[in-house]
Amino acid sequence: VQLQASGGGLVQPGGSLRVSCAASGGFFRINDMGWYRQAPGKQRELVATITSGGSTNYADSVKGRFTISRDNTKKMVYLQMNSLKPEDTAVYYCNVKTISGESWGQGTQVTSPA
Repeated sequence: VQLQASGGGLVQPGGSLRVSCAASGGFFRINDMGWYRQAPGKQRELVATITSGGSTNYADSVKGRFTISRDNTKKMVYLQMNSLKPEDTAVYYCNVKTISGESWGQGTQVTSPA
């Protein structure tokens, strides 16, 4: 599975941004899809996941501000980020799980300056 993330950028605190990730390649079915992030000097952490049935899970730090969604027909996963904070600044990576294993996108930078 190949993943292509897009939509990152620079947003002032309090602003909104949506990142997208497109999956391609020969695979039968995508199970869980998710977003993770890694800030400078920190470990990669889970942001949000969504199952094939639409059940979602969020990190406590983004609950109520971020929304994950997916389009199974287009093989896309999205992360709508509202009320961005400086601590949200990181490289955001999409992740996909299939019966064959998991794949990671190349990452997209999201910056909300202090």
